[in-house]
Amino acid sequence: MSDAHLFAIGVVLAWLAGVRVYLTVFGVGIAGFFGWLDLPQALEVTASPWVIGVSGVLAVAEFFADKIPGVDSGWDLAHTLLRVPAGAFLAAATLSADGELGLGTMAAGAGVALTSHLLKSGSRALVNTSPEPISNWTASIGEDVATVGGLALVFNYPWVALALVIAISLTIALAIWWLWRKVFRRRPKPL
Repeated sequence: MSDAHLFAIGVVLAWLAGVRVYLTVFGVGIAGFFGWLDLPQALEVTASPWVIGVSGVLAVAEFFADKIPGVDSGWDLAHTLLRVPAGAFLAAATLSADGELGLGTMAAGAGVALTSHLLKSGSRALVNTSPEPISNWTASIGEDVATVGGLALVFNYPWVALALVIAISLTIALAIWWLWRKVFRRRPKPL
């Protein structure tokens, strides 16, 4: 695989880690374990049965925690400290030919993971304002499906996955900005 393809894969993996870190690590590990993907040397650790097992159990816990309004926001807040370094690792490990993690790629991966995490958390905070649970469940299941679909897509068509990640990020950011303006524009002005 060319460096350009690895770059696209690294960016998408960092983005997915900002949304569903455990599911992303689990998916990369499973792909490497079964030989569906030739993992770079630094990413081979994700194919360890221990890493696959722990990330799988945590992915199941996140699946259920993320369906409960309020709990999902607390979960997101607590996992800000985990998703960003995991995204940094995934991006840097993908681009590391010799197993050495570069500081620049770690910083880029951290930035991508933080961006996707903030977009996810911001949109979920808006969804949590509705009193019914259906919108929350729909958003959560959408994130699960997007992560699994993103993993499948990035392993086969990295440039398409990268283009989708950019388009989705811009769409979510614009939607949050539009909703924010709508909500705060309606506030009555003081006399």
